[in-house]
Amino acid sequence: MPDGTGRPVYVSVAVSHERDAAAAVEEVTAALPLPATCFVLIFVPEHLPRDVLAAELDRQMGGVPVFGCTTAGQITPEGYETDALMAVAFPKKHFRCSSALIEPLNPLSIKAIASEARRQDTQFQHTAGWSRLALVFADGLSKQEDLLVSTLVTALEDLPIFGGSAGNGLDFRETFVLHRGRFHTNAALLLLIETDLVFEGLGFDHFLPTDTRMVVTDALPEERLVLEINGAPAAAEYARIVGCPVDHLSPEIFAENPILVRQNEAYHVRAIQGARGGQALSFLSAIDDGLLMTLGRGKEIIETLEAGLDVRGPRGEAPDFILGFDCVLRKLEIEQKQLTDPVSKILSAARVFGFNTYGEQHRGVHVNQTFVGVSFFDPVRRDLH
Repeated sequence: MPDGTGRPVYVSVAVSHERDAAAAVEEVTAALPLPATCFVLIFVPEHLPRDVLAAELDRQMGGVPVFGCTTAGQITPEGYETDALMAVAFPKKHFRCSSALIEPLNPLSIKAIASEARRQDTQFQHTAGWSRLALVFADGLSKQEDLLVSTLVTALEDLPIFGGSAGNGLDFRETFVLHRGRFHTNAALLLLIETDLVFEGLGFDHFLPTDTRMVVTDALPEERLVLEINGAPAAAEYARIVGCPVDHLSPEIFAENPILVRQNEAYHVRAIQGARGGQALSFLSAIDDGLLMTLGRGKEIIETLEAGLDVRGPRGEAPDFILGFDCVLRKLEIEQKQLTDPVSKILSAARVFGFNTYGEQHRGVHVNQTFVGVSFFDPVRRDLH
């Protein structure tokens, strides 16, 4: 793992805490090598007005394509932050990119999305010796990420897909993706990226299944809304199981008492967004009648973070940087346990740059309360004979 004293070699990162959108954009653009840049990813805090920000990015970025989304927090060179405008510039020397805006997400057309993804992949000319991955940034309140990701996995076949759902702090009100100078809601951004760097995906959470099982006995799947668990009102039954008064249910309680669903041999978190009227539970991932759920128990979050980020390249080297998508519920739990500083130091030392999400996309599955990332290493040097 990098020791945190150096900057990444293969991307440039700029951060601004300015409260004024124009000043914030001016600060980050001044720190980026725009003439050598292929594209920029930008992660947006709550306080900056979107329309002004989009216009300033369009005006100040010198024609460099800018993509990104609103967030529930940023992961900067300092670790966790909530008020930082962060830009990551990917150089032409090592990256190529093709973008597509998918809208609307709801209602979602599987046929149209699959067709657009295949067209984009076909028209994006391959560079000999370079590898490809896809990044997906989706409206985190669209309730369509599960179907979106499964459609893209089928359409793009062997292409690895990673990403995060756009956020809106803890308001859960509306989220946006940025494409071609405009912020869009009820939409997703698909980026096909080609690089000569070696890369490897990673994904981990810090939960183990307990012996406490539940079954969904009434749900509205299209709304990700569970009305009943074990034949009782969902919020009341969940509160009983975790030992909390129903009127005390909160994001912090949900973060520490996650719902797990088994898929093949692995358990994935199906995070609870909120309790509606003390009766129903709204989720951030797909849910359905008859679904068997398991209550999760937390493992040591510092140890699992260090172990999860301890990845190595082909020559045993640490990553140059990690593009990271970390669920906001993980951040909430970390804050509640007063672990923000040590976690931020770990993220900084590992050169993780990214944002806190409303959901993560990993290996063709939409998950919650998970860290998903892409680690990038030195290019493989090929001898010329």
